Amino acid sequence: MTIDSAFNHTIDYTVSNAKQEFIMSTISANDLKTKGVKAIEEALATQPEVAVSVRGQVKYIVMSEEQYQYLRECELEAALAESKADLDAGRYVKETVAQHIRRINKLNAKLAA
Repeated sequence: MTIDSAFNHTIDYTVSNAKQEFIMSTISANDLKTKGVKAIEEALATQPEVAVSVRGQVKYIVMSEEQYQYLRECELEAALAESKADLDAGRYVKETVAQHIRRINKLNAKLAA
């Protein structure tokens, strides 16, 4: 198993388990309309994220700013780990700016064709 596939497997496994273990509370759009921010505050008092449903379908996820920052940090850590794995595996190109622009232009031309 490569580092990338092991990393992706770990992420998928973690997300899958989190989905099974964590049932998010839901606020209906009508509750939000009548109670306002208080409905969000009450729901976030016991959970890090709250779903907002519109006509029975979850449309939005609301979270505190602290939770948002935590998730952004996790996302950046995952990107850093992926970049390090790419470097370790030799999946990078060393080139000048001019070479890079030419390579990107060639790729764009292939995609447009």
